[in-house]
Amino acid sequence: MTESILVARNLVKTYTQRSGKFGFGTTLVKALDNVSITLRAGSTLAVVGESGSGKSTLARCLLQLQPLDSGEVLFAGEDLAKLNGPALRAVRKNLQMVFQDPFASLNPRMRVGEIVGEGLVIHDVGNSAEQQQKVIAMLKRVGLTEADMQKYPHEFSGGQRQRIGIARALVLQPKLVVCDEPVSALDVSIQAQILLLLKELQAEMALSYLFISHDLRVVRHIADDIVVMNQGKIVEQGAVVDIYQRPQHEYTQNLLAAIPGKKIDLSKKTVNA
Repeated sequence: MTESILVARNLVKTYTQRSGKFGFGTTLVKALDNVSITLRAGSTLAVVGESGSGKSTLARCLLQLQPLDSGEVLFAGEDLAKLNGPALRAVRKNLQMVFQDPFASLNPRMRVGEIVGEGLVIHDVGNSAEQQQKVIAMLKRVGLTEADMQKYPHEFSGGQRQRIGIARALVLQPKLVVCDEPVSALDVSIQAQILLLLKELQAEMALSYLFISHDLRVVRHIADDIVVMNQGKIVEQGAVVDIYQRPQHEYTQNLLAAIPGKKIDLSKKTVNA
């Protein structure tokens, strides 16, 4: 049986929200309501649901970017909540994220080489010459060039910017990558290229993905297992083939019924989109 790289148990996260006619009242909202997931090493677990379902909160809490009210998150057997300082920093090298918006997630004042290499500097990986070679190699692997190191984000298309974001996440050779709606801001044809790139990199680098998405059409092409969330709770989970062919929960059935007709074609090789 494949080893689990990430296990989250009984996660609870609440927010205080203003309510009432003039916003003077407060209401507790459970963004995560006793959520438990398991991600097998080398596989892709997709977390799907509509906006407000809690899936992005789950991603941030798993990465310790937001504190949990209760529950535990085990990464490679270590409880992340019990780590701090240098210990948490060392683990974070193996936990990286690809963000939703390739336009907003890249610092417009930094050159691409600096953006991709920033993690290497922070984690003190090699000397400057070695860092530069790692950056060049990763840029080439995602379909960009060495010359692109000197450019700024505004000089690239949306698909190219997301390739930069992927290079930034993978240059540290992490074990787990959280992909938070990584193709939702892209055209359908570019989505296919980015998904194919992610699958190729996963196979080459033995990566595990937690893939956050509202779009079951996208998830079908990359996930091994699916967790369906609604209002902070998991309503259904299972292997991708079972969820698509035999959905049990009404909410999952409605999500599947809402899938648009146009399919994503992953048959083409990746190009510099």
